[in-house]
Amino acid sequence: MQLKFISAIALTTALMFSGCATSNTSAAAAQAIAAKPSDSVKSLIEKGKLEVVDFSYARSKLGSGMRGNSEALFIDARPDRHYNAGTIPSSIQIHDTDFKDHVKRIDGTPKDKEIIVFCQGWDCAKSPKVAIMLKELGYKNVKLYQAGYPEWSKKDYIEVGTPTVKNAFDANSAFMIDARPYAKFLAESIPGAISITDTELDKLSGRFPSAKDTQIITFCQGYDCKKSHIVAQKLVSLGYTKVANYSAGVPAWKEAGLKTTKGGSEAAASGAVTKLSTPFMGPIKKGLDIGSVDGEWFLANYKKLPAGVTIVDVRRSDERATGFVPGSLHISIEENDEKTFLSKLPDTYVIFHCAAGGRALEAQSKAKKGGFTKGVYIDAAVKCKGSECTFTPNEPLDPSDW
Repeated sequence: MQLKFISAIALTTALMFSGCATSNTSAAAAQAIAAKPSDSVKSLIEKGKLEVVDFSYARSKLGSGMRGNSEALFIDARPDRHYNAGTIPSSIQIHDTDFKDHVKRIDGTPKDKEIIVFCQGWDCAKSPKVAIMLKELGYKNVKLYQAGYPEWSKKDYIEVGTPTVKNAFDANSAFMIDARPYAKFLAESIPGAISITDTELDKLSGRFPSAKDTQIITFCQGYDCKKSHIVAQKLVSLGYTKVANYSAGVPAWKEAGLKTTKGGSEAAASGAVTKLSTPFMGPIKKGLDIGSVDGEWFLANYKKLPAGVTIVDVRRSDERATGFVPGSLHISIEENDEKTFLSKLPDTYVIFHCAAGGRALEAQSKAKKGGFTKGVYIDAAVKCKGSECTFTPNEPLDPSDW
């Protein structure tokens, strides 16, 4: 979902929460009432011996809504304009006319992985065409959610990209929620957003709009961040009908060169901290954000840490099962209450890590509040497969001398 699509979706501010994103009003009305495939689509379904699943089944396979975390792989067979305006969370676009190039996007996917293909509703032939092509390539468990995006967008939250969020921002047409930890929000966010973190939903739910048809966009720290998905799902459960998640989040917004509350180069020129008066906590080199570890130091040392330093993985058990840093200790911040979490911390210096940085910050803050003062967090995107992990540190958000 790249910024280059802005001109192609100039109208998506009005359309992004609609299941009938089309310029033809009568076609949209017909699509809205369709409840079974047309004869031509039915013929394709029969030809491909494709199983058609309903919304409940598709929703049950979505899981957290994060890419790589869903039980099934969702494939959006619609053209760029529709896909970039809004899609089912976690979806990968494979369009029938660009199939040979697009299918490379799922290289490495096991052939028995469940795949659910959808497009623009019952009369859309693109999803069965793509499903048949996938089966011809040897994918054995391909299904159709033929009611597709129009039905989904009426029943659940959707995923939108940078161009759509920018259109909403420019038009001031959406209520924007930053689901990251409050410290992250204070340091830098998308202008106009408010802070409602997933860990304080009950406490902060009074900040939600009173009108249930308000257009709402949630976001956090990128594709590996679950927090905004949790907030979006909470909003849907409360009856909000126009909820979207900006899954690419703050990193993509900044990468596109768009304005943040930090103020960009002006803030950098105003005397921001560039080095610390006390650069080390024990053997650990501190980062410029309070409570963080220096990213470069971590990358150089995490495979062979100094004595008395432990990496603590605070992700969920299912995330750790796919891979983890050798020698790291697993203490999930989500699967343990606060007292249990604190009781499991080792009597060493600790570096907390998660998938995108948010939960690691929360773990460090929770530990410090509970009296554990030897903890720091790595603010980084983390991907692990087996014993191999990659860490991509984020830039400091609020440099302070601590």
